[in-house]
This record gives sequence, C-alpha cells and structure tokens, in this order.
Amino acid sequence: MKQLILSLFLVTTAWVSAQVKSPSQFIPDYGKHITFYHQVEDYFEHLVTQTPFIKSYQYGQTAEHRNLKVYYISTPENLANLEQIRLNNLAAIGMAPNQSKTVDDKLIVWLSFNVHGNEWAGTESALTVAYELTNPENKTTKEWLKNTVVILDPCVNPDGYSRYGNWLHEIAGKNTHPGLTDREHMEEWPGGRYNHYIFDLNRDWAWQTQKESQQRIALYNQWMPQVHTDVHEQGYNSPYFFPPSAEPLHEFIEPYQRDFHALLGKNISAKFDAQNWLYNTSERFDLFYPSYGDTYPTYHGAVGMTVEQGGIGGGRAVTLENGEVLTIKDRLTHHATTVLTIVESAASQVEPLLKGFRGFMNTSRKTMKGKYATYVMKSNPKLEQLADLLQKNKIEFSYADAKQSASGFNYQTKKENSFSIEPNDMIVKVDQQKAVFAQILFEPNHKLNDSLSYDITAWALPLAYGVEGYALKNAINIKTKPSIEVASSSIPSSVYAFHIPWNNRTSAQVVALLHQKGIKVRSAMKQAVFGSTTVEPGGLIVSKSDNPKVVDFEKVVGEIVKKKSDFSVLSSGYSKNARDLGGENFPLLTAPKILFLSGRGVNSTDFGSVWYYLEETVGYPVSIVDVDRFRRVKLHEFNTLILADGNYDFSDSEQKRINEWVSSGGKIIAMNGALDLFDGKEGFALNAHATDDDKQKAEKTAKEKELKKRFLDSANEERRAMSDAIPGAIIENVLDVTHPMAFGLGKKYFSLKTDSRHYALLKNASNIAYVPKGYKSYGFVGHQIGKELPETVNFAIDYKGSGKVIYMVDNPLFRAFWENGNVLFSNALFLVN
Repeated sequence: MKQLILSLFLVTTAWVSAQVKSPSQFIPDYGKHITFYHQVEDYFEHLVTQTPFIKSYQYGQTAEHRNLKVYYISTPENLANLEQIRLNNLAAIGMAPNQSKTVDDKLIVWLSFNVHGNEWAGTESALTVAYELTNPENKTTKEWLKNTVVILDPCVNPDGYSRYGNWLHEIAGKNTHPGLTDREHMEEWPGGRYNHYIFDLNRDWAWQTQKESQQRIALYNQWMPQVHTDVHEQGYNSPYFFPPSAEPLHEFIEPYQRDFHALLGKNISAKFDAQNWLYNTSERFDLFYPSYGDTYPTYHGAVGMTVEQGGIGGGRAVTLENGEVLTIKDRLTHHATTVLTIVESAASQVEPLLKGFRGFMNTSRKTMKGKYATYVMKSNPKLEQLADLLQKNKIEFSYADAKQSASGFNYQTKKENSFSIEPNDMIVKVDQQKAVFAQILFEPNHKLNDSLSYDITAWALPLAYGVEGYALKNAINIKTKPSIEVASSSIPSSVYAFHIPWNNRTSAQVVALLHQKGIKVRSAMKQAVFGSTTVEPGGLIVSKSDNPKVVDFEKVVGEIVKKKSDFSVLSSGYSKNARDLGGENFPLLTAPKILFLSGRGVNSTDFGSVWYYLEETVGYPVSIVDVDRFRRVKLHEFNTLILADGNYDFSDSEQKRINEWVSSGGKIIAMNGALDLFDGKEGFALNAHATDDDKQKAEKTAKEKELKKRFLDSANEERRAMSDAIPGAIIENVLDVTHPMAFGLGKKYFSLKTDSRHYALLKNASNIAYVPKGYKSYGFVGHQIGKELPETVNFAIDYKGSGKVIYMVDNPLFRAFWENGNVLFSNALFLVN
C-alpha cells in the first residue's frame, strides 16, 4: 500500500509540473463567444493529458456522428480503481454480485450540461468546472475528490449545441449587440434547443426514443449515481434557479432527497448572496414527470435537480429589463459557482447520501411505495415494443407460463375486474431493484399535490401501448418464463399470397419496405378466413398475382415479411366466409408520396415527432420543404401532404391550390394547430361548434365569464386558468372499429391530450375517435374543460371530392413514446386510401 501511495505521489508531482491551462488560456474567445464543439473536446483532451485527476470515456455518437463523452474526475487513486468503485456501488443495491472490497465506498456525482443546445452557458461552465476540479494547484477541490467520483458530461446534445453555435458565429459581428432587436437575439427555426430529429432530449430520459438518450442512460444504469445535476438556462430576464424544487413533488420522493435539496438551497444562496446575485428557489421546476434529467435520477434513488440560469435568447450579451447587461461570462460564472457548490455539498454528505440511496433502492422491494405489487399485460404483439422499453430501463419482467385466475385494476375500465392470466401474458413484479421506477411507469393514478405541473401528468404504459393491462395489489405466484418462444415459419417453394398481421409498428415497417420495393399490397377491410389462417381487419396481403414482375417472388417478399414473426402463407385465395382475395374486401393500397412542410411557423417538436416517425420508426422516404418555398412545389408529384402543428400563413392562392389538389385525390394529414386552416372554412366539415345555437351559447358563456373576472383577484389568476387547461392527460376515446383508421388499435383508443383544443363531432365526415359521455381519464384535466370534452372528436376524416383531409386534434406521435399512436398514424398514412 505504501508503494502504491508513493507511486501515486510521484505521478501526481510529475503532472503538477505540467502546464494545466485554464479555459481562457486555452480558448482565445472563452467567455466572450460560444466555443465550437471541437474546441470543447480539445480542451478536455488537454486536461486528460496534463493532469491525473481526469479520464475520458466515449459512450456513443449522435445522429450527426459527433462524439458523446463523459469525463471521470477524482483522485488518481480513485481513478485507478474506477471499475471496482462502480461494481461496489451496484453491488450495494443488488445490481451486481457482491464484491470483495479493496477500496472504500465512494459517492458518485453526475453532472450533465447542455441537454438543450441553445442553453450554451452550460457547456461553457463545464470547462471551468472541470478545470477547478482537476487543476492540481486547487487543493480545496482535491479534498472533495477523496471520497467522490464526478462523472461530467459537458454536452449532452452536441448536435443542437453545434447548430446553435455555428449559427451564432455566422451572424455575429465583432461587437456584441445587447439591444433586443439585433438578430443575435432572434434564433432561426428550428433553433439549437433540440437534437438532430428536433426532439427535446430533456423529456426523453424514460422513453429513450433518441440515440443520445439510449447511449447515455445505458451508461447511467451502469453507474447509478447518488447525485445528478442537470444544468439549464431559461429566459434571460429570469433570476437564477436552484433547489429546492417546486411542487408538485412526487409522493415517492424521500426525506433525504428533500433534505439535500434544502442544504443546497442554503449553501448556494450563501455564495450568491456574497456576490449580490439574484436567484429563486421552489418555483416552476417540479419533480413529477418521470422523463426529465432531474426526475429520472430521483426515481432511481439519486438526488436529482435542475439548475437554471437566465440566458436563452441572450446571445453573447443582452440588456435586461432592469437595464443591466448580462454577458456570457456572467452566465457561465453563475453556473460554475452553483455546480462546484453542489459537488462540495455532496462531498460533505457522503454517508447520509449513500445511506439514503441504498435504502431507497433496497427497501422499496418489499415495502412498496405504491398501491400495486404486480402488473399484468395481456398477450399482444405491441408487447414487443413495451419489452424493449423495459429492457432499456433495466426493469425486470417475465411472461406467464401457466394459467391462473386473478383480480386487479383494469386500466381501460378503471374498475376492479376478475380476469385470467394466460401463457405469454407479460408480468412485471414490484419486487425488483427497479421497484420504484417500475411503479412510476405503471401506477394508474399518481397523486398530484399541485395542478401547476410543468409537464404531462399521466403516462400509464398499458394505455400508451394499447394493451389490456391490470394492476394487482398482491404479489402472484405463477410459473413464468423469460421470453416468448416464437416458432419460425418456413416459406414453401410456391406461395399464393403472404399475410402480414396489422397489429404493431413492425407491420408498418413491413408495408413501408414493400412500397419502397414497388411490391403491391392489399389490406383487409373485414375479417376473412383462409383455411387455418384468419386475416384481421387491416391485415396485409401480398399476392403473386398482383406482383407478376417480381422475380423469385417467394424469396424477395419472404425476406421482407420475415421481419414480422407472425406472418403466414396462404395457398389459396378462397375464403371460408365469402371474402376472397380478389373481392372488394381487399383493396390495393396506394404507396404514399409524401410532402412534409417545415420552417417558420411550424411547431419544432411536433415537426420532429413526424420526421422521426418517418425516418426511424417506419423508415419511409419523405420530401421536406420549408413553408416559404411551398409555392414552388409541384403538388401533383405528391399524393400525401403532412402538416404538423403550427401556424400556417398561406395566401389565398396557396390555400386554393391546396383545396383543388385535395379535391383531385390528394390526402392531407393535419395536426393540432394546422386544423385552423380548415376550421369553419367553406367546403370543410371541421367546426368547433356542431350548430349555430351551440356557437351562440359558447359565445354567451365566454362573455359571462369575462364579466365575472371583474370581481376576481389577480393573485390567483394562474390557478384559475388551470380550470380550462390540460397540461397532459390521458383521455378515453370511442373508436369506429370498422374504419381502416382504427385498425389494430383495439376496442378503445386512449389519447394523450396536451392542450384544450377540441371540436364538436363533425357532420358529413367520419368521426374515427371521439370522447364519449362519462369518459375515463388519467392525470389532471381542468374542471371547466373537462365538462366540455364529451362528444368531441379527436381523429376524423373529411372527404372532399376524390381526396380527404385527416384531422388529428391530438398528436399521436407526441415524443414518440405513445406506441398506440404510432399505429394510429400508420393507419392514416398507409391504410386510409
């Protein structure tokens, strides 16, 4: 041991003599302009080569092939034992075999910067934080590192950061322009906040739809830190925010987590007070929605937190409403001060933090935090995608391998129902190391102790995935198996037709591939029986008769349909129930030729959700054109136009051209705000009110409401507004199950509604999914808007000439995690001819 200490001393002494440069010494414009991403990497490489207190680790790449790296910062001795420290930490919570300890337990503190690319003071501050922690001459920080390992991710979103940084460098002059009218403060669409696919990575921790999230959280689960800090910026006039967090705080949050928040509030405020910096705590940023960079760690036993510096839109310098000029140097200094104080505070609380973390992860196995001990999902092809989500989050599950009677809370009926557990039903038990997070994702009703939530308030996975699910209060004892055995289907030498069931996203991937290969496909309108094969509504049929030019039909088509393990082969087109393949029950599908509009006025993240669906979920080609170039498009080259949520300011001539194109056979998929293009317009069925009387009543009610406001106080105006709000709730919808738009969704569709937009049931149109009287809901629904939702439509089709407009009041692709929404959108795109 003495020899090791001597060796480490000699190594450290040698490194001290090396030149460890500060960020401002290494980067000429540091603190004056945004640092290019390659310069960020270069600086951290400089630290790695010049000091023994830091090691680098590349955990992945972005969609645009930029490196994703974390940096381990601690004492040389701790870094030499890094793997043993990691395994010790996991073993203490049952996520790794028990270790024969050769090193003491260490606290793991994870620091994440710049999940939003245009909140660039985060990455800038990461350079200063890393310097102060690793500089051998800073003796104070070296004391913290003796019992602490810091994992520092300087830029969670390099693609967004680079998009913003390149833009700012391109448009900025030599001098700063604090005035608000300068273009430096007017970021162009879609902005640098988001990643390549215009997704908000700070809402993706649990769902892990994006490449960056998948790679980062895989590493997170290999470490399971005790403290996680997510470094953000907010509007530039906002004072700094640090913990304690705001309400609502989820009821599963433990006292030790709240206590450390309180300690941070005390310690950070002392530093800010000494500098006369403004700040606030316990406002806006709550701990409820499970997919944030503060809540995901919190639900995994860490003390998770968000810190927010004013700065979005601030450019390099901006004049605040109080007349002071806020510079990037100010912003990064505030961040660095806060983050270093968090590390210091954590290092002083190693024992209580380790004890609280281990208790959270271990005790919750047997002492449930929630109401239910077991969750059962009935066998369904969509469980393939649910299993993938659970595996990403290291949540244990199995499949029933026997039958057993049970009783539990039925998610779709919101009642206790008796049911039968059968082979291949998915079972998730709370008795596991991820007990709390499993309950967070599956609990039907989460206690919301404050309606002013920052995000959606419901996400029950059985409803998101469109599967029949039950929550059981008791643990069950039933024979299980780790996976479902799928019998491989052989393809005979001669095939009359292939049948591909329409029951999950893989079905859409198959039809997308078939269309791209020029292979003709049919789809069943009603159930048809061929020998021992039942073709369900929506089921895809690829026949040799339709594809005589496909050489080696069995091999070529077989390679594609094998992607869907439950495909089958038909030897005849003769149906037992008079629905033969050559009849009207099996119309040919038209391959979509898609035009998708982007640019100013289009909601960035809603655009991103559609783009991601097309490119990554189903893999189908799309032509993307900016709205301001729409007039140049030859519409006749396309048969499908997608309008994501947005404010489309088409001229009268452009609107007329669109209408004529639809009448000639075009199909529009319009989402949320794009519906304004058709609301109340001549020739379209969409209208907020079913009759003129309804419209007059609504206008009268609105006027009366305005008059009553005269007597109300202003202090509670925000809370009163929540009566008309739906920040994000699950709403029951009745389906027209006979229509292709509803195929594969089940008997009901539960929609994730994220705003109060609603329309009366349409006349002279197909109301595919609508909210019934006495509808069931999960999450917060404002009292007033809740009364207005019955018999309003969420998804409908308006037929105009030989074309159609598909109205989507809610976005079924929201954040890409609403799996049944993927099926619904696939229906609109591929099955609705």
